[in-house]
Amino acid sequence: MSASRDFWPSSGYHLLDRDATGKLRVTDEFLKAYLARPELVPPKDACAAERELHGSLLRDPRQFVAAARIAAISDADARENWQTMVSWRDHLVKHRSLEAAYLEIVRRNISFPHVLIGQLVHAILRNALDDCGDVFTIRAAEMFFRPQKLVIGRGSIVAVDEEMGSSLDRLPRSPLVELLGLPATSDIDLLDDASVATYWERSDRFDMGLGLAADQRGQAALGEVVRRWLSHLLAIDVTIEALTELRDERLSWYVGLSSDATRIGDAIWNGGEFSDTMRTQLVGLFRLTFRDPAEMIERVRGEPVYLLMAMTPDEVLRLKPQNLVTGLPIRDEEVVH
Repeated sequence: MSASRDFWPSSGYHLLDRDATGKLRVTDEFLKAYLARPELVPPKDACAAERELHGSLLRDPRQFVAAARIAAISDADARENWQTMVSWRDHLVKHRSLEAAYLEIVRRNISFPHVLIGQLVHAILRNALDDCGDVFTIRAAEMFFRPQKLVIGRGSIVAVDEEMGSSLDRLPRSPLVELLGLPATSDIDLLDDASVATYWERSDRFDMGLGLAADQRGQAALGEVVRRWLSHLLAIDVTIEALTELRDERLSWYVGLSSDATRIGDAIWNGGEFSDTMRTQLVGLFRLTFRDPAEMIERVRGEPVYLLMAMTPDEVLRLKPQNLVTGLPIRDEEVVH
């Protein structure tokens, strides 16, 4: 499919504006959407101070909120939720774009709830992929903000949304049945040429499995997501090649795309044994090359960068897209947008 269509309405993308550079600008409508979160909607027994604050922010979501207004809320959990929300709102509105707000969080290791940062990644990716018509790439991008349960068998690896899989409490059905020999008891379909057209109308359901084995299209699609992510956030141009295994490659530089991948990369870097357990956990390997080597730090200029992707021992994949921002050998991060 060559033309892009709408997807991920839940990202909040359509509540945001885009500036002249294509970055996302925070709007009042986007800020008000947070006030619909169940943690912030006052329950029936909420105190007057909580109800007043919620209603006031619905009218003017950018207004100054004095600490005393939050302190006046009687419920301790509600006070904590509102403190977090106001701090989050203040962080978003003080930056020229959502992308800039995200970069500062990552580079300065600012502590915000994972659910809020994941929602930010969701919106930024929706923007970065706006002209993308390849469903495999869009499905692979879900892995940047939603953990995946990996279903492994008969030489195949299929990523299934962890939350979706848990809610179903059963394994994927046909056509995964034929691939893996599993019972047909689930509502998850494998993304393939036959099912690809159905993705657009169900994109917010996160209910399609993605093949990640070497002979499946998910690996290349994930590489394209990484390329677009780096181009959009850091304005650097790279090529990415999916590799089948780690053999004699010299790791002049590497980035772990998950915590387990970083641990494996550290072990190899420090001359440790690449054990069978590590080999089993390593479910993705990519070679990244800068099109302009001058963007790299001098020590490894012109060398490839290896991206490692590894699952947890219980076969869950939790990608950390922030590692691509902080881990690449970029000469001067302050020159990027």
